[in-house]
Amino acid sequence: MAADPAAQVRDWWSALGLPGLIDIHTHFLPPSVMAKVRAQFDSAGPLIGRAWPLHYRDTDEVLVETLRSFGIARFTALAYAHKPDMADWLNDWSAQFAAAVPEALVCGTFFPEESASTYVAARLDEVEVFKIHVQVGDFSPLDPLLDDVWGLVAEAGTPVVLHAGSGPVPAQHTGPGPVAELLARHPRLQLVIAHMGAPEYADFLELAETHERVHLDTTMAFTDFFSETGGVFPADLLPRLRDLGLSGRVLLGSDFPNIPYPYLHQLESLERLDLGEAWLRAVCWENGAALLAPAPGPSTLS
Repeated sequence: MAADPAAQVRDWWSALGLPGLIDIHTHFLPPSVMAKVRAQFDSAGPLIGRAWPLHYRDTDEVLVETLRSFGIARFTALAYAHKPDMADWLNDWSAQFAAAVPEALVCGTFFPEESASTYVAARLDEVEVFKIHVQVGDFSPLDPLLDDVWGLVAEAGTPVVLHAGSGPVPAQHTGPGPVAELLARHPRLQLVIAHMGAPEYADFLELAETHERVHLDTTMAFTDFFSETGGVFPADLLPRLRDLGLSGRVLLGSDFPNIPYPYLHQLESLERLDLGEAWLRAVCWENGAALLAPAPGPSTLS
């Protein structure tokens, strides 16, 4: 009989003595947007750059139950805007999703537009994690229309999951340079660099080492698939990665459901780094628990 995938994930974190997992990088989107995202993956579109067969494809209800069966205690619904007049509509949807799913963090996004500072200011009391994707959005994090927004978010201390690395496909505004300048302007920003900053691993690791509020997430990094897509993480950086994780600044991320392999593979890829059980416990639970708010009551998604 084939092994139960959910039981395998639960066995993995149980062996570490954890109460579950906290995943900072998962995606739930309005159905029309998710359909377009899946079409990009199915066609190996220009933002994807290669075949990317999705392992998980179902309704939100089924996908939420899948994460619950894995024991994911907290997860995100990271939406991101790629054009004007889209971000706050996504924010409305994400707030409704989180209200129905207690494990889901209230997520938000913003885009360089005149109204950005207004709608971000209005949501700072409720949003727990923002998501920005400079590759898909095709904008610079240094856009003047965002300067007030970054100031608001920095003051609030809200984490921002930022896809700024040049993987899987480089774009005009990707890379560590703009992020370094952004942090020079707003040093108190609480950034979570998606995908470990792949493929510019060393540069983004250094930014995290030199800015106490900058984190890295493990999303897809170290997996067999991403080693081909985002490049192999340099072995000589592993001791520094260990130190950063033990200091609270490496977080588990998966990119569920938009991944081309079972969820367990991300966990096993972290384990085979051989950085120790204390590091795995920190990355998979302790660091996220320190950064994020506790979960509320029961779900109403049906």
